[in-house]
Amino acid sequence: MKRRLSGVVAAVLLTAMSLAACVAGPSGNPHPPQPAKAVDLERYAGRWYEAARYDMRFEKGCDGVTAEYAKRPDGLIRVVNTCRQGGPTGPAKVSEGKAKVADAATHAKLKVSFFGPFFVGDYWVLDHADDYSWSIVGEGSGRYLWLLTRKPPTPGVLADLTARAKAMGYDTAMLRVTRHAAN
Repeated sequence: MKRRLSGVVAAVLLTAMSLAACVAGPSGNPHPPQPAKAVDLERYAGRWYEAARYDMRFEKGCDGVTAEYAKRPDGLIRVVNTCRQGGPTGPAKVSEGKAKVADAATHAKLKVSFFGPFFVGDYWVLDHADDYSWSIVGEGSGRYLWLLTRKPPTPGVLADLTARAKAMGYDTAMLRVTRHAAN
């Protein structure tokens, strides 16, 4: 019985490590910054368009990516990510998760989960416009980066956000620009 139990534990650990390896990406910033300012979660709520990202396995082939945030009755934040497979008008893939504030002083650091309590990731709002028209999101390892806008991004806005990310120490050559359907 003890041998069978240790085999099950080993299989679970191996699976967890394999999943972690699948979502882990290259180190895009060896010294990721801390969030620059506090976040008003009421103003942050709503729809965001992904302008560019570090391409990760869980977003492979995604364009037309949006994220929607809304407060839930239990105090958590509802997170709905939508991506279009194969192009900006391709079939939608929707993932729903939840987030909780990890830094009560600034609300700039969240813990987000899409797969229950076992797979929780950091979500840091590193910087945002005073009017919440754009946001730069990363986390403590420097392997993830998202440039977000409230409207489908223009080339000028993308260039400005890319320059900001570069000034924060991110390797902007690793950014994958997200295509959106023309309105």
